[in-house]
Amino acid sequence: MKIAVMGASGRMGRELLRAIAATPGCEISGGTERAGTPEIGCDIGLLIGNTPLGITVSDDARAVIATSDAILDFTSPAATVSFAKLAAELGKVHVIGTTGWDAAGEAAIKDAAQKATIIKAGNMSLGVNLLAALTKRVAAALGQDFDIEIVEMHHRLKVDAPSGTALMLGQAAADGRGVALSEKSVRARDGHTGARKAGDIGFATLRGGSVVGDHTVIFAGDGERIELTHLAADRGIFARGAVKAAVWGKGRAPGLYAMTDVLGI
Repeated sequence: MKIAVMGASGRMGRELLRAIAATPGCEISGGTERAGTPEIGCDIGLLIGNTPLGITVSDDARAVIATSDAILDFTSPAATVSFAKLAAELGKVHVIGTTGWDAAGEAAIKDAAQKATIIKAGNMSLGVNLLAALTKRVAAALGQDFDIEIVEMHHRLKVDAPSGTALMLGQAAADGRGVALSEKSVRARDGHTGARKAGDIGFATLRGGSVVGDHTVIFAGDGERIELTHLAADRGIFARGAVKAAVWGKGRAPGLYAMTDVLGI
């Protein structure tokens, strides 16, 4: 399977390239970067510390997507929307790990999924997706007698907050309770906020150092507390999950899928 990486020269882009190279039956078909990026023209093999592949980083997204079976994309919402339109036009598999979405961006991805096979998730790791499934079940079992707080920490360079994974966990909790996350989400607290409202789903965001991604869902009741935690120490877990999603998507009908579909959970 020929797989390309959008945003190939970044930390996550290079992890994705390494994961493709290490997966039997898959090969790197290309990589893109924004025009003017210093890595344009660099051999992708050398970029990830391997032998030369004879394939260079390009700023021509259409050409790269056209010669690939699938693309892996952990870039930015605006860039991802443009790639999704190309994937739809060319009938490709598009694996999206991009976070920081607004309603317009989400709608654009759903539109592209009418013609492209899109697998989109706030987190591609098996552990986090199991955590989301557990969160949904625990939220349903405990009900509103337990307050839900989601705490996440990432490296100092992360630009969106809360993280896509935290929002995914919040959605799982909301689904478990049968409520709309948009109506129950509390993203910040400052000053004299008053008592916590029953049924709220709170988010706390921490940034610092080189933390890959830590997430904890806290169910706090009277006299007891349950905490579900996932700690990521290696970006490779996300990259391997993304490649798994691309392989799973090959030959599937166009549509918008989640990582839970890939993992069967």
